[in-house]
Amino acid sequence: MSETLRISRKFSQRAVMEAIIQNGPISRASISKQTGLSKQTISEIVRQLELDDWVRETGRTSGHVGRTAVTYELVPNAAYIAAVDLGGTKIRLAIADLACQVFAEEVVATDRRGGQFVVDQIAELCAQAANHLNIPRERIRMAVIGAPGAPDAKTGRILLAPNISDFDTMNVAAAFEKALGMDVILENDVNLAVLGENWLGQGQGIDNLAFIAVGTGIGGGLMVGGQLVRGAMNAAGELGFLPFGADPFDPESLRTGAFERVTASIGIMEHYAAASGETVAVPIIFERAASGDVHAKATLDETAKYLARGISAIAAIANPEKVIMGGSIGLRPELIERIRKFLPTCFPYPVDIEASQLGPRAAIVGAAAIGLSHLHNALFGADAPDSRVSLPPAETVTFREALR
Repeated sequence: MSETLRISRKFSQRAVMEAIIQNGPISRASISKQTGLSKQTISEIVRQLELDDWVRETGRTSGHVGRTAVTYELVPNAAYIAAVDLGGTKIRLAIADLACQVFAEEVVATDRRGGQFVVDQIAELCAQAANHLNIPRERIRMAVIGAPGAPDAKTGRILLAPNISDFDTMNVAAAFEKALGMDVILENDVNLAVLGENWLGQGQGIDNLAFIAVGTGIGGGLMVGGQLVRGAMNAAGELGFLPFGADPFDPESLRTGAFERVTASIGIMEHYAAASGETVAVPIIFERAASGDVHAKATLDETAKYLARGISAIAAIANPEKVIMGGSIGLRPELIERIRKFLPTCFPYPVDIEASQLGPRAAIVGAAAIGLSHLHNALFGADAPDSRVSLPPAETVTFREALR
């Protein structure tokens, strides 16, 4: 077979698979109408996919005049991906099948020792999840790991991730591939969150979208024209390093980020402690603000003002249609209400601010989306010409509880 014919065959195979993923159960005649491929070509591709156990017969068409036709659908459990949201304090891991059904996640506290300890922890978590779900280990073909910071494809390091030690000095990608025994994709966690919201959450149908996560740290994910913006070094959206809030010329700001120092959890606690003389956890500050504590209310006001400035910076450059707030702190309605109040006082046109619909699952869903797209490319043919992610309609996706 010539190279031209081989490539043509790959794209035909991908077109057939996309038709089955998007519209299964579906007949060969319907696939032909959707793809423009001949019935003979489709029959050959479907026959091979059946032999390889990627698709299966599901029955016959009904409700039509004339002969019925055999219908086909994807075999969901033919392969899986592991989706990981690695945070400074928590790790979430879920397993997704080929139909993008996402199983409920395992959640543990992040090993504070960082580095290889975290790599080994995630490998163990993946093994536990597979065991709980009765999934053969060899069927998990890929892992997508969302981490705070900027993955460096050349060195495998994760830069700008001060909350996880040693990731900036070791080949994280190689360590994960060795520990997990599968292909691994490293991605910024908030980039995954904006993809997740665009697929299943508040950002459905929106091509210009921003996601801001506030918790242990702060980060942003941005989609422009339907495409994820990564930047030259995968550092687009590192909001923590916006040069305001704390002194950007302070050496500590080069490690943590001037903006993160005043908007993330430690900054909020320090602001309250400076005003009240008492150091308490962020949830307690929210509780005290709700009870009328003057210092707690002032702390949340100040945090919301900084976040309004950060959103203004994003809106002035990228003009997103909507900004979605996430993270353990960013999701708090008391904070979002304050941001909505202060934003019009520092920015001239309206910006839609909403809480994440997926909550702590946003990055997991995004990891499933990007992982399944890559797996789809690897298993069923060449990359899509326009680099789009091929996923089933949102209404067909479900979360299932992990088996215990």
